This record gives sequence, structure tokens and C-alpha cells, in this order.
Amino acid sequence: MLVKFTAAVHRFDKMGEKTGWTYIEVPVDLAQQIKPGNKKEFKVKGKLDAHPIKRISLLPMGGGRFILVLNAALRKAIGKKHGATVQVQLQEDKSEFVFNKDFIDCLNDEPVANAFFQSLAGSHQRYFSKWIDEAKTETTRVKRIALAVNALAKHWGYGEMIRAQKKTP
Repeated sequence: MLVKFTAAVHRFDKMGEKTGWTYIEVPVDLAQQIKPGNKKEFKVKGKLDAHPIKRISLLPMGGGRFILVLNAALRKAIGKKHGATVQVQLQEDKSEFVFNKDFIDCLNDEPVANAFFQSLAGSHQRYFSKWIDEAKTETTRVKRIALAVNALAKHWGYGEMIRAQKKTP
């Protein structure tokens, strides 16, 4: 079911790992209209103002409330910051995650990297593919595929790969 509402853009001040996150809250009654009886994270699609979104997580916050995190790219796309309001249209997104095809093709050519990748939890596999898909240019996308395949061949997870990149001048 599609729900429409206006939401304020909030930011967590001190909230453990969520400190600094920017988000909108989805009230209990609306979350229940989107996915009745659910208390766990789930994916939604729709629009924030005129900007289309898909496969965005609604995260449970207790008491039936959910939040939708607005990462930097999403905030830039909608042109909103903490304190603003946004017109929201949401419905459950039941589509399956699609891995970056070029990344998977390269992994298939590297048996050691592919075996380690296959041993990772699905959420950890998706980190790599999402990171590649977020590249703004084809050059960056190609570089990220090479970095990911090399990291996986070393049996590095996503976090280890990113930390190693930050150490490189």
C-alpha cells in the first residue's frame, strides 16, 4: 500500500552508532499500512519530494516506529538538510537485489576471490556491489571492481578493503 505524508528531516545528536545520522521518521500507523504486522527492517520504494527512491531500508526504532536514513547522496538529490520538511511517498519494495554484472563477471574469472566472496553473508556481499554501483564515473567503477576483486582474493572483507584504501597515500 502506498502511503503519503510530510516528514521533518532530523539528525541524531548522540545515539551510539547512529550519532550524526540524518533521517526521517515513519510513524507507527503508516509503517503498519506499508507492511502490516512487521517489526523488522524492510525495503521501500517511492519518492522523496520528486526524487524517486528504491530498495531503501526502513529501520525499526522500537514502539513500531521506523526511520529512513538520508545519506549524503540522498540529501543532495532532494536538496534537504536537518530541519527541513520533505513530501514522502512510500510502499514496500519487494524487488530482489541485483549485483553489479561486471563485478560478478570479474569474480567468476578469479576463483580464489569468488570462493571467499561466496562465503560471505549476503549483506556483506552487497556492500561490495553497492560501493561499485555508487561510483559516479566509469573509470571509478572499473577501479572499484579491481580493488574489490583484489581485496577478496586476499580474504579481506569490505571494511578491511576500505581501511586499507584510507592508508594508501
